[in-house]
Parts: sequence; C-alpha cells; structure tokens
Amino acid sequence: MTQELAAYLTSHALTTALIVSAPMLLAGMIVGVAVSIFQAVTQINEMTLAFVPKIVVTALALLVFMQWMAAKLVDFMHYIFELIPTIAR
Repeated sequence: MTQELAAYLTSHALTTALIVSAPMLLAGMIVGVAVSIFQAVTQINEMTLAFVPKIVVTALALLVFMQWMAAKLVDFMHYIFELIPTIAR
C-alpha cells in the first residue's frame, strides 16, 4: 500500500463519516439554535429545555435517515473490500 492510497482511504473514510453524520448534526444544530433564540426571547434559562428537544430531534433524524446512512456505509465497505486485492500486493 502506498502513502497516496493510505491518504486517499483516510480522507474517503472521514468524508463518508461526515456525510453519514450530517443529517443528525444539522437537525440538532437547527433545533439548538431555535431553542436558544426562544430562551433568549423569553428569558427562560432551563437546561432541560435546551437538552430534551435536541435529543428527540436527533433520535428522529436517526430513525428517518437510518436506511440512507446504512446504504452509504455499505457502499463504502464494498469499495474497501474491492480494494483488498490491490492493497495486499
């Protein structure tokens, strides 16, 4: 395995991880900003008000996008398995 191939596989793995985690992170971020604006407007500083909606929305995003995320990960693993003969040389 060359250094270029190792660097490419590392960057491809990190890119895949970012793409797979993006729906949950974006959903949590959007809800977090909305809750923060709500807390600033109403001056309610309750920790559970910030925490619970983000957890619920993140879990819902996981349920909604789970099939797509699994397909992306399976595609990446197929690519890696196809490279095994090339890497073993």
